[in-house]
Order: sequence, then C-alpha cells, then structure tokens
Amino acid sequence: MSETDTDTDTDERSMPLLDHLIELRSRLLTSAIAILVLFFICYYFAPDLYNFLVAPLADVLEKMGGQRRLIFTALHEAFFTYIKVAFFAALFLSFPFIAIQIWMFIAPGLYKNEKKAFAPFLIATPILFFMGGALVYYFIFPLAWSFFLSFESVGGAGALPIQLEAKVDQYLSLVMRLIFAFGLCFELPVVMTLLGRVGMVTSKGMKEKRKYAIVLAFVAAAILTPPDVISQIGLALPTMLLYEISIISVKIVEKKRGDVDEDEEDDDDEDEEEEDVVDMDESDEADDLASP
Repeated sequence: MSETDTDTDTDERSMPLLDHLIELRSRLLTSAIAILVLFFICYYFAPDLYNFLVAPLADVLEKMGGQRRLIFTALHEAFFTYIKVAFFAALFLSFPFIAIQIWMFIAPGLYKNEKKAFAPFLIATPILFFMGGALVYYFIFPLAWSFFLSFESVGGAGALPIQLEAKVDQYLSLVMRLIFAFGLCFELPVVMTLLGRVGMVTSKGMKEKRKYAIVLAFVAAAILTPPDVISQIGLALPTMLLYEISIISVKIVEKKRGDVDEDEEDDDDEDEEEEDVVDMDESDEADDLASP
C-alpha cells in the first residue's frame, strides 16, 4: 500500500474524532456563554435574589420577634456575596440549557428509537432538579432554621445571652450547597434508569442491594448537609424513596426489553419444581404411613 493510501486511511479515521472534538468544544463554549449571559442578568437582580434566598430565615426570625440582621465582617464580603448569588442563580437557571446541549452532542450518534427513549430523560432531568431545590427551600429550610435558632437563650443573672449573628457569606454558602445537594440527589431515578437501559444495573440487583443503598443515603446526607438531624433525615428519606422509584423505573425498562418476562418464567419454573418436590415428598410419606 502506498503512502498516499495510508495517509488517506489515517485521515478518514481521524476526521470523525476531530469532528466530535470540534462539536464538543462548540457545545461547551455555548454553555459557557449562556452561563456568562445569565450571570450578568442575575447580578443585576442580585439584591432580589438575595432577599429570596434569605426569606426562610427572615420568616423564622420574624416569628421570634425582635430586630434581626445578617452581618458581614470584611469590606469586600457583601460584594462577593452578590457575585456568588448571581453565579449560583446562573448555574441553576442554565441547567436545562446545559442538559439540552449535552443532548444535542450525543443525539447524532443515536438511532431514532434511542432518541425517543432518551427524550423523556431530557425533560425529567430539569424537573427533578427543580423539585429537589423546591423541597429544601420550602420544607427543609424552615424546619432546620427553627431547630438551629432554638439554641438561643435570653441569659440572666451571671449568664450572657446566646443570640444568632449570622454572616452573609456563610448563610448563602450553606443555602446554595443544600439546594444543589437536594437537586442532584433528585436525579437518582434518571441516572439509575439510564444505567438500567445500558444493562449496568438490574431491578433484582437493586432490590438485593437495598440495605446498602439506605446506608449510603444517610452517609451522603451526613456529608452534604449540616450536622443536624432535620436536614439529614430530610435528604435521606427522599433519596430512599427515589431509590424505590428507580427500581420500578428499571423494571419497566427491563419489561420492554423482555428481561423481566424471562426471569419471571424462570422463577415460575423453580416454584413448580419446588411444588413437585413437595408433592412427591407428601406422597412418599403417605405411602410410608400406609405400609404395615
């Protein structure tokens, strides 16, 4: 084979990879531009976003009465807090757009039936992420903040009062971490269903590993949430429920492939064999009793 033919074959093999890399760079650049544009928009509304994120704590403090505030101890702290809020909101709002870019990158390599199969996951991903954020904002935050503030004390003779003086950056860092933690944990059904579709997990295996999943749910909750029982249970319980939903979803995928039917037939055959063995044992015992 001549050098010209060899070079041609090499180019034909390398061009598809080069095209994929160019496409990947384009999708990443588009996602980065979207995040940057949303960042500037969110920075303009940073005070409103800040008020929204601090509202659960403000509501709890208002019920307790008295003049309350958040403080900052560095001159630049408030400025960088607004930057964090804007960047956090930009990531949160751009999540569906980034998911679409990922889909547009992998879609050309899928068959038509595979595209139809993966389309529901594209819709479910941002919905589940927002559901996780809504759960922690509207349910977990009021309970957790009330629990933390219950350790305040008025003080008395010979004792100093204990009162919360929360820092702005610490509060917002905690809030943003919890929102992202709950949002990502709510993606569990999507991840497990995709793994089930490619055959990496099975519903039977997930059922057998349920006790380990429960332990991992509480371990993840302990790592991702503050050291309080309310936040940890508030994350662990939905994660366990989502794991059960994942088992059902994987089982549906297996039924469409016909895997579950075969397994059920095998189970039925085993049950019939066990029944036959029991019947034979019973007949043998009857014969023994009938014989003198």
